[in-house]
Amino acid sequence: MTEQDTSEATLTAAPAEAAAAAPASALPADEVARLTDEIIGALKTVYDPEIPADIYELGLIYKVDIADDRKVTVDMTLTTPNCPSAAELPAMVENAVASVPGVGEVAVNVVWEPPWDQSRMSDEARVALNMW
Repeated sequence: MTEQDTSEATLTAAPAEAAAAAPASALPADEVARLTDEIIGALKTVYDPEIPADIYELGLIYKVDIADDRKVTVDMTLTTPNCPSAAELPAMVENAVASVPGVGEVAVNVVWEPPWDQSRMSDEARVALNMW
């Protein structure tokens, strides 16, 4: 683990179990908690234009790192590499996270491992899509 790794708060986003894991961070714990809650809220405002569920509940957000300098890095995926919204969703995520008060620079990485599948969806997304 690098020195930088230990100075970041990491939110590993699994829809059913969103929790902030806060390794040694220079940011106060209450500030990390506030940022985490507000970033999740912002992510829940982003919808794939073709799917009536937000990207967070769909399980497209794999990881969010909040660095001591408030830079936020988001690892996300898409439902498929051929997703018609591939060009616009990362920008929508970047804009949503950047709108959170106190967030610095935002970087969004589209990743393909592990591949997305329906098991990553929350119950809320399953209800919205009638996928049981």
